[in-house]
Amino acid sequence: MLSLKRFLIGRPLKSNELGEQKLNKTKALAILSSDALSSVAYGPEQILIVLITVSAAAFWYTIPIAIGVLILLLALILSYRQIIFAYPHGGGAYVVSKENLGKYPGLIAGGSLLVDYILTVAVSVSAGTDAITSAFPRLHEHTVIIAVIFVIFITILNLRGVTESASVLAYPVYLFVLALFILIGAGIYNIITGHVSPELHTSIGTPVAGISLFLLLKAFASGSSALTGVEAISNAIPNFKSPAPNNAAKTLTAMGILLALLFSGIVYLAYYYGIIPNLEVTVVSQIAEHTFGRNFMYFFIQGTTALILILAANTGYSAFPLLAVNLANDKFIPRMFTVRGDRLGYSNGIIMLGILSIILIIVFKGQTEHLIPLYAVGVFIPFTLSQTGMILKWIRQKPKGWISKLIINATGALISFIVTMMFFLTKFTQVWSVLVFLPIIIYAFHRIRKHYEAVADQLRTTTCEPAIPIAGNIIILPVAGMTHVVENSLNYAKSLSAYQIIAVHVPFEREDEGVFEEKWKKWQPDVRLVTLHSPYRSIIQPLTKFIDTVQRKASESNYQVTVVIPQFIPKKGWHNILHNQSSLLIRAHLLYRRNVIITTVPYHLKK
Repeated sequence: MLSLKRFLIGRPLKSNELGEQKLNKTKALAILSSDALSSVAYGPEQILIVLITVSAAAFWYTIPIAIGVLILLLALILSYRQIIFAYPHGGGAYVVSKENLGKYPGLIAGGSLLVDYILTVAVSVSAGTDAITSAFPRLHEHTVIIAVIFVIFITILNLRGVTESASVLAYPVYLFVLALFILIGAGIYNIITGHVSPELHTSIGTPVAGISLFLLLKAFASGSSALTGVEAISNAIPNFKSPAPNNAAKTLTAMGILLALLFSGIVYLAYYYGIIPNLEVTVVSQIAEHTFGRNFMYFFIQGTTALILILAANTGYSAFPLLAVNLANDKFIPRMFTVRGDRLGYSNGIIMLGILSIILIIVFKGQTEHLIPLYAVGVFIPFTLSQTGMILKWIRQKPKGWISKLIINATGALISFIVTMMFFLTKFTQVWSVLVFLPIIIYAFHRIRKHYEAVADQLRTTTCEPAIPIAGNIIILPVAGMTHVVENSLNYAKSLSAYQIIAVHVPFEREDEGVFEEKWKKWQPDVRLVTLHSPYRSIIQPLTKFIDTVQRKASESNYQVTVVIPQFIPKKGWHNILHNQSSLLIRAHLLYRRNVIITTVPYHLKK
């Protein structure tokens, strides 16, 4: 197992090598922007899916809707730049909401983001698998299996470390950006040179029967799914090389510019080509086929799109563990999420993210359109809370230039709130579960925090009950026979200077009881033996009953009861399945007994 782990993950890194695991701007842009950049592959499509419910003539509305999405993008980029400098240690929406709005808004933001990053992985991999099956329709029936394999691959890649995964993933991300710029450039060239018929689309401003403000807001909310992942950089500031806030802010700006250009280009080409959304073929696939035909460039674009959609999951792997660390440091989730693994990454968070993402993919059968609304509403709730938190921060502190900062955050908060409400109003059947799982998550946070506080209070020497002095030790030794294992355990028990040693044997037959007692007197005459006949062939029940009786009497005189359990260890691990493992069962039953100490004395077999 160890050799397999080394092969998959690599050699362990020393703690002082942590600095080498930091990201420069080029790699960080690839790792942390892949989610946002990849969303241009399905964001414009979500707008078209809403508008087609009226008619294809309504597709010209994609242009003003896209402008609205770009305004929201600008507000979010400017706002998160402010968050980066105001909270340089990371944490993003969770830290901002907790410090400015209070504990529970912070937990809502943190819980939403945790779920959102799980959905990031599930949506990205499912969308990437869709891109593959668009090019190779025969693979449609294997969508779930393909998606699960990709999640496992990315999980292993991230367990190898941040810089190693960044080195691998940077190439597909930049290839995707190059491929889309080539596609957009070629598409615009075809339009300018008249190779695309103007009759494929309706003119901007054409009246469309059945259109309504509610439908346009629904399309705007759906298109805003292209902005998921924008907050990831503010959560992952600790992953940047020094000066981390400056590098994170520059990376965020670069991501915003690239996202705006790619989103605008895809929306414009989809409108001009008159692309109609199809369950079997993605919008980007249709644009590429219209522009180049089914040649090398088409498969190059489909290949890079599939790659970035799959690898966009890496944004979740970069941000989820760091958010989990913040929550764990505040004692809202298990402390195990703060532990660094062999490669200095937060491996428990990475593994948990992979497992939960696979479960989601299997439950939703890899169908992206069912996951995107849940995914988007999960990120716009933290968007709204973080912007609102920053508004209160500027009002309270009033730093230099706070009015302009306030306007930026107020704009972002308002639009984010509208988008969130539109998701609930228009896609309630798909996002209602948010109203169920968020209270459950917050309750779980509360219970975990309460547990940690109770443990700390009980362990603190200034508040816990004073330790009662122990007058002596009464050792109980369960024995199955007269063997080297029992002899080894008896020698250990005698070395403890015990007040009394009691060997306990549980026979199933009456005749065995007398025979064993006679043999014991000859073998260990100085050790008291108690036999507990068990007509129902249970070892645990009579043994635990006896231990409880002894413990009650011993506690009256401040004596400590210690159960010494003999256990032989086979030379090979698989030999364990050939034995009853009675010692393990006894230990498991006694573990939660108050005031009883359990000691296992191993005896290692040599062959």
